[in-house]
Parts: sequence; structure tokens; C-alpha cells
Amino acid sequence: MLETLDTPLGVTRPITLPPIAAGNLELVVARTPEEIKASQRLRFSVFTEEMGAVFPGSANGLDVDDFDPWCEHLLVREQGTQKVVGTYRLLTPVNAQRLGRFYSESEFDLSGLQHMRHHVIELGRSCIHPQYRNGAVIMLLWVGIASIVKHLKLRYVLGCASVSLRDGGVTAAHVWQQAKQNLAEPSGLPVLHPLYPYPVGRLELDAGLPARMPPLIKGYLKVGARICGAPAWDPDFNTADFPVLLNIDDMDARYRRHFGMK
Repeated sequence: MLETLDTPLGVTRPITLPPIAAGNLELVVARTPEEIKASQRLRFSVFTEEMGAVFPGSANGLDVDDFDPWCEHLLVREQGTQKVVGTYRLLTPVNAQRLGRFYSESEFDLSGLQHMRHHVIELGRSCIHPQYRNGAVIMLLWVGIASIVKHLKLRYVLGCASVSLRDGGVTAAHVWQQAKQNLAEPSGLPVLHPLYPYPVGRLELDAGLPARMPPLIKGYLKVGARICGAPAWDPDFNTADFPVLLNIDDMDARYRRHFGMK
């Protein structure tokens, strides 16, 4: 059963999930400072140590920023060791309103979302331990996200899908080449424009280059999400970030059943 909690700081905590188990893994919502630090520690390990991202707020092996206190933190951990092997953070529309912004507004003009902001939950800081990138962890995280979206009766899920630029932008150009073909299709979703565009349109793709759709973006698209605009350049991550928006009404029927959204 989902519960509603209020912190002493007045930040609404609308989410408490019972643990959801799959094999030796379980999904929980962080409820203590120690659990949030475990999430931040994994983020630092993946983003900074593995990917080379540089964050001004990172210290003592933790990836910390101003959004963390306002967000819910989903954790996937080993049941025996309690080691955190996957995480997502979620910013509810209530807390986004209290904070005054979504994280994505540092990269995109979200004025096109003005009429729907109170129905939008934002996802971010997704990462998985290298030994657990086989699909099981991300599916558990998505089960948790779906439970929260259903409980809060929200309609839209917003996020940024990052593509590494370590290949000179080849993969980002491939993603954009595929995505821009769908922008003209009527979807009812706004086009979100980057504040600091990555010049992906200037890259000419060679048919022989080994570019492919990144697995996470491929997963988003299979669920029914859409890339809603050209990418922004994120210098901290050295990535091209694509705005991704999911209208729950457009969610693939198979995934609606799988995640209990019907």
C-alpha cells in the first residue's frame, strides 16, 4: 500500500512502496538519509568514476545536487547484502512547483508544458551498477515508476535521455536522425527546444559507422515515449541530452498490462 509522508522541511513525500522482489533483488523507495547516500554513492561511481562526469556539488564519493532533497529515490538492491545496484530519482509535480522548476529546465525551454505541468512527473539520475546491466534492474525500476505514476494519477513522464559524446557525436546524430522523422507526426506533445543546443544536425552520418540506438532510449521508445526535440549539450556529463516525454495514454498496451496501468 502506498502512503503519504511529510518531512520536517515541508517537502511532500507521497510515496512509500512495499519492497518489490525479483530473484535476489528488491525495489524500495529510500526513506532514510543513509539510503539516499547509497543512491548518491552509486551515482558518483557510475557518472564520475566510470563516465568521467564532473559535478560542482560532488564530494566524498557522493553525487549530490539541490534537487535531491525534493526528489523520491528509487533503489534496487541485493536482498542479502543490501548493496544498491540501481537507482532513479523522481520529482513529483507538487514538489517541482514548490521548488519552482524541473531539472530539465536547466537544459530545455519547457514553456510548451505549461498547461500540463501539474500532471508531469520527472525522472532523472538513472544509473545501474556495471554487473547488473542485463535488464532485470531497469525493469524493476520501471515497475516502481509505474506504481508511483498510477498512485498519483499522473498522465505524463518527463526525462532527459543522455547519449555519450565520447564517439564524437556519431551515436547522438544517429538518434536525432531517427527522432526528427517523428517530430512532425501529430502526438499532442509539444516540441521542447534546447537552451544550449548540441550541433547534431551538422554531423553527416556515414552508413558504415557502427552507430546504434542506446538501449535505454530504445526501451523508452518501445514503452511508447517520444523524443520531443533536438538535444541539448550537457558539459558536465559530456553528453547530448534528448527531451523524452511519455503520455500514459499512448503507452504500448503490452507494457500497460505488464506494469498494471490498466
